[in-house]
Amino acid sequence: MKKIFPLLMLLLVLTVNAQQKELTLNDAVLGFSKGLYPKYLSGLKGVENTSNFVVSENDSFIIKDLNNNVVKTIKLEDLQKSVEGLKSLPRLLQINESTITFEMLSNLIVFNYENNTVSKNILYADKALNTEFNNANAIAYTIDNNLYIANNEAEKIAITNHTDKNIVAGQAIARYEFGISKGTFWSPNNTYLAFYEKDETNVTDYPLVDQTTYPATLNNIKYPMAGQGSELAKIGVYNVENKSLIYLDIDNKDEHYLTNLSWSPNEKYILVAEVNRAQDHFSYNAYDAKTGKKVRTLFEESNNRWVEPENDAIFLPNNNKKFLWLSERDGFKNLFLYSIKGKLIKKLTNFKFPIKSILGFDKKGENVLVSATGKDGRQTHLYKINALYGEITKLTTRKGTHRAQLNGDYIIDNFSSLSTPREIKLININDGEEHLILNAENPLKEYKLGPTEFLTLTSRDGLNLHTRMIKPANFDYSKKYPVLIYVYGGTHAQLVTDSWLGGAPLWMRQFATEHNYIVFTLDNRGSENRGFAFESIIHRKAGDAGIEDQLIGVEYLKRLPYVDANRIAVHGWSYGGFMASSMLLRNPNVFTAAVAGGPVTDWKYYEVMYGERYMDTPQENPEGYANSRVGKYLDGFKGNLLLIHGSVDPTVVPQHSMTLLKEAVDKGVQLDFFTYTNHPHNVRGKDRVHLMQKVLDYIVEHNR
Repeated sequence: MKKIFPLLMLLLVLTVNAQQKELTLNDAVLGFSKGLYPKYLSGLKGVENTSNFVVSENDSFIIKDLNNNVVKTIKLEDLQKSVEGLKSLPRLLQINESTITFEMLSNLIVFNYENNTVSKNILYADKALNTEFNNANAIAYTIDNNLYIANNEAEKIAITNHTDKNIVAGQAIARYEFGISKGTFWSPNNTYLAFYEKDETNVTDYPLVDQTTYPATLNNIKYPMAGQGSELAKIGVYNVENKSLIYLDIDNKDEHYLTNLSWSPNEKYILVAEVNRAQDHFSYNAYDAKTGKKVRTLFEESNNRWVEPENDAIFLPNNNKKFLWLSERDGFKNLFLYSIKGKLIKKLTNFKFPIKSILGFDKKGENVLVSATGKDGRQTHLYKINALYGEITKLTTRKGTHRAQLNGDYIIDNFSSLSTPREIKLININDGEEHLILNAENPLKEYKLGPTEFLTLTSRDGLNLHTRMIKPANFDYSKKYPVLIYVYGGTHAQLVTDSWLGGAPLWMRQFATEHNYIVFTLDNRGSENRGFAFESIIHRKAGDAGIEDQLIGVEYLKRLPYVDANRIAVHGWSYGGFMASSMLLRNPNVFTAAVAGGPVTDWKYYEVMYGERYMDTPQENPEGYANSRVGKYLDGFKGNLLLIHGSVDPTVVPQHSMTLLKEAVDKGVQLDFFTYTNHPHNVRGKDRVHLMQKVLDYIVEHNR
């Protein structure tokens, strides 16, 4: 015993010391590159037509089976023997039982890994952007404002030849709103290429200045501000076989939006949602792909707040007549089955929570797989739904966040929760059999960090408000702690999730411990994944309901015996910058300091597509615009407000901060300001460490 006891003591001391490692802000901000986030399987993807999956490890693609056994290894050195100029393992675009597809420089390469030969190599232009390949022999891409196709016969085809730079083909339109993420759409059998085109003649130029040149140079971007001229959208259809181009017969002089473009499986129809500029009505229309003529309106939706179709039609497998449509017309995003004639066949789900995405169909094509929040909006679960009858099976029961990709009859389930860093399983969607392929350890187990806790509060109208509280290490209930509230508060965002760290970035836990702070976040009404009524409360009066809910959070904090009620600060970015500055200026006796990053300060300076959906135009809603304008609340302000803005922000343009600063000067109010030169809307890379140091130093200095 005398020999064993000192050894046990040594192990205890080493364990205690290991748990007391200090996490620096640099490590926290750059946590992914520092290995401080849970292990992941790099390049994880299902192998088409099999139950296998592939990962990237040690300069190799490793194909594994359900039991995590290696089936095949594709080494970089084997690729390099056949692909000249390949310097590192590429990112896979596609993998099946015999080939992999990837891009290298200006080449689209299909490599047969069974016999180590290149089966296709399509060369396209060096300056190509927005590339999209099909499974035949072609890749679509853009150069500047025109669209091209390169094929396996080394032929390069110019689909458009616009000399007017205001005409832009093949790129995403509507500033990526309405779920738009790209501008080209191959038809199912690759006979056609449909594409978006926009005419920005009516859109004003907005000047951004590149400070890295000598002298500085002007970069004009097209930025449609609320109430002003917008883009005119078109849809082109190029026939690959006869090399002809038509445009759908759509009169868009009224600047309405075209979105949710889908092909019917037989390539006969193109389906398009046409949303009026007011965004309170849309028609879902079918067009003839050969002639461009409108065939029929399938259905219409209206709402006196807004409509926002974001998901394409999904046709049932091997079926030209029936498709699935996601709509929140009944208050939550649910699944509807329609015929190509426009008849509603069945409402397949009647969830009182939103479906988030459609993953695809099982092998037989009988069931569609979706992800949805379930009853707790902080979670994400997976469901199997019979595509004809609506029979529903919940595939995941463990509380938390399940992010998944579908491969045949298996789901690759990437799971985490507040207490689970990451587990990845293969789940058979027919019998529920699970195969664990990764159980990640807690990468922070040796660091001195405090706990993260969830709590639910209640809004004035009786709705649940989800909150997250991060406490410092060595938390002492007998002490008083200052608070930093981190806020976003706008649509299409959710901060509090039942996932690793509760959805919080790592810097929050580091800051809480280093400076003995409580970091608090509340998802107010207006936030995502709680249904249309919860989100659309902001209509025509941005900020009002959100600030009311944030103050409920403050009232709760002040009731806690361990909170210093006189030291509450707030920080947010983008919509969160609007919220942070508004919360401080409207409630100067509640908050001591705020840091507003990339803030919207006046909604008339924001873009047409997003801004008019939520606020209507400045001409239609002058009162709403006036009341939400941050500068309105500057009079007599004597607090501490730091504005931060990227100097070339193309999303929330610098004019937002500049006009607020000018108004502060006019009113004799002292504000603080910092700009990140030549950074856009977000500050990334190593400069982000500087940003977070700037933000947190300001909070610590002024939250007194």
